[in-house]
Amino acid sequence: MPTNPLIDQLPDYPFQRLRDLLDPVTPAHNGAPLNLTIGEPQGVPPLWMNEIITENAHLWGKYPPVDGTPEYRLAARNWLVRRYGAAADSLDPDRHILAVPGTKETLYFLAQLLTPATNADGNQPLALLPNPAYMVYEGAGVMAGAKLHYLPATAETGFLPDLEAIPAEVMDRAAFMYLCTPSNPEGAAADLAYLKRALELARTHDFVLIADECYADVYLGETPPDGAVQAANGDFSNLIICHSLSKRSNAAGLRAGFIAGDPALIAKFRRLRSYGAAVMPLPLVAAATALWNDDDHAAEIRAGYRTRFETAHHILQDATDWQIPAGGFFAWLNVGDSIAMTEKLWREQGLRVLPGAFLGKDMPDGSNPGKNYIRVALVHDLPVIEEAMLRIRAAM
Repeated sequence: MPTNPLIDQLPDYPFQRLRDLLDPVTPAHNGAPLNLTIGEPQGVPPLWMNEIITENAHLWGKYPPVDGTPEYRLAARNWLVRRYGAAADSLDPDRHILAVPGTKETLYFLAQLLTPATNADGNQPLALLPNPAYMVYEGAGVMAGAKLHYLPATAETGFLPDLEAIPAEVMDRAAFMYLCTPSNPEGAAADLAYLKRALELARTHDFVLIADECYADVYLGETPPDGAVQAANGDFSNLIICHSLSKRSNAAGLRAGFIAGDPALIAKFRRLRSYGAAVMPLPLVAAATALWNDDDHAAEIRAGYRTRFETAHHILQDATDWQIPAGGFFAWLNVGDSIAMTEKLWREQGLRVLPGAFLGKDMPDGSNPGKNYIRVALVHDLPVIEEAMLRIRAAM
């Protein structure tokens, strides 16, 4: 039976590759198996979130609007103003902001929106992806018909792509560029100068910068990282910014987020989503509105992550040169051979992590920027984090 041939170009998902690697192995460790592979917050969202959902249960019978409610879009705008110091009058909630069900689906469908069949010169458009990166970027680019162009993000480049190393002819062919800050998996945060330069290049070469800022409120220092809304400074052309409550509010199952940016692109994306995309049910929109309006719970969650990272660093400081990153909730540990260490940790220590080789892609010179690293999700409570770090130290 015929199917879309692009499906066959999708690589195996990293977690399937991990299962293929580890499922045949029986751990020898006597302790309980630990799984620190998935960046799924294990804490609970504020209890009042459930109360709001219950209070709005009468709305379950209504079809939810594609663009959320005016109250939700206003809450998102107001959060951008508080978080980044954006001018309120530079962001029209009805033109610059659109409700979306988290960022995973959104990042995928943005590629569908932004990829033309061919460039003006008849060539296949390029999708610019950091390497390593969140695996959805790759699948989105493939299924949109773009040719993937990987931008190495290494220790030498501060774990962000080197913007000045991207050839002009590559940017001329680009339809869009994904940029995650703070980054997954490394936790690196782009500063304002970097974000301004990325946006300048997008406008010069006429591609769209997709700023994935889902970890924006999970920062591990005292100063919050800069954001693309600051770089835009009121001019959102060639820019889409993605935000989510999954990490900020321990609410991954709520599937609530928003995009902000170029009003022409927002309008086109709203039109695309009208034909076939999940939307947030209205009781969940009400809860998500309250979450965006409240910063206290996010500060409490952030403090918990800081404690987890400080604990992990204290245990590992004699075994690795790893330093606490700017944000996110992954430890990106240099272990020499990520696949071998991943297998060793499971076999000898009963600990599952994700090898960076599965998040990185081979470059033309044969290098893989992720091959020497493992990604460890520090999302569990402290006793689990402590035990996991002790097992890693024992294996180093």
